[in-house]
Amino acid sequence: MTSGGEVLDAFRLTVRDTAPDLVVAHSNAGLVAPAASGGAPVVFVDAALPAPAGPGAMAPEPLMARLVALADERGLLPPWTQWWDESDVAPLFPDEATRRRVEGGQPRLPLRYFSSEVEAPTGWEGGPHAYLAFGGTYAVELARARRLGWPTRVLDGARHLHHLHDPGRVARAVLALAGAARAGRDDASSPGPV
Repeated sequence: MTSGGEVLDAFRLTVRDTAPDLVVAHSNAGLVAPAASGGAPVVFVDAALPAPAGPGAMAPEPLMARLVALADERGLLPPWTQWWDESDVAPLFPDEATRRRVEGGQPRLPLRYFSSEVEAPTGWEGGPHAYLAFGGTYAVELARARRLGWPTRVLDGARHLHHLHDPGRVARAVLALAGAARAGRDDASSPGPV
């Protein structure tokens, strides 16, 4: 994939073919989820949020500056686990076998992917959406979700790939948030035991 638009098109095809009743978007996938969801509720999991409407960048300025410095002479980036210090990356994985599996599937994306824009549909923020944060990395997005009245939850002590560490707990939190979003509640911050 070389642009956000290509990712959006691929996700739209998947949604069209599967007709899901819930979309779960992690990390950068959050930027295309509302446009690709086909109207299904979206639970954003430690994810970026698109613009309220219209075009939005696939990477915020601070990240873009980092990526420009990492790109090689052909404009290719190293796999994403090489974008950060090892001391930050290692704890994201529960064990070496999981890390090897994830790293084995990492593409080398072109820098132009992150400088591309993707179109957010008008009014998407009013949909039945929810936000699950793993700690404070996406604090700005979490605050925006709260301002919008979405159900939210924070798994304290979790890191960006917490679903690899505790998939059952993450799945229960996602389902509780999805239920609260469908019911139009914003009280899923304590959805029971997870």
